[in-house]
Amino acid sequence: MHTNKRFAAIALPALIGLVAVNCQGRDAMETIDAMTQVSTGDVALPATDGLQLVVAPAGNEVRYRIREQLVGVDLPNDAIGATSDVTGGIAFDASGKLVPASSKFVVNVGALKSDKDRRDGYVRGRILQTTQFPTVELAPTAITGLTGTLPRSGTKKFQVVGNLTVKGVTKPTTWNVDATFNGDRVNGTAATSFTFTDFELQQPRVPVVLSVADTIKLEYAFSLVPKK
Repeated sequence: MHTNKRFAAIALPALIGLVAVNCQGRDAMETIDAMTQVSTGDVALPATDGLQLVVAPAGNEVRYRIREQLVGVDLPNDAIGATSDVTGGIAFDASGKLVPASSKFVVNVGALKSDKDRRDGYVRGRILQTTQFPTVELAPTAITGLTGTLPRSGTKKFQVVGNLTVKGVTKPTTWNVDATFNGDRVNGTAATSFTFTDFELQQPRVPVVLSVADTIKLEYAFSLVPKK
């Protein structure tokens, strides 16, 4: 894999520990020493032989979007909460194939902010229970519509399939991605949707809200750069 490709590696933090548990003595130390680790925020990951892209310091935001009808408001509107507290990335091996074990995005949902403090408190305390489950995680497992060497310019539409973990519940999801390639940087958006029941979430029932749609849309405006 050449350095002109666009996606970065993020590994499961427990990988090194698992290697050490299953090896003994000198063999374990040699195995650990041979594995190069990189760190992006709170996510630890081993290097791969292919391209590694990580979340850039700026330009990343995750949003939820839910249709709601409020009391005293004539028309329904979208409740939108967002956070820029995102870490992680995605990896390809030398042949251009996704490396699932080295791909992961982590979102601090305790930092989600909308235009209403009361909504934010309800989302954090009642729906996501962020004290116990402070993050939402996406572990990509496959990519469709994107093969070979990634372009250095232009745009591309493709899909990322990955396991999404929300409040301790993990389900497969499919994300529609629109990416723009500009030299060593990849910018774009990724979006998916699911229902409250898919992740065993409590649909809001409060006096000021007449109705809330059962569909939750997640959007990720991303900016990824190669790991130096």
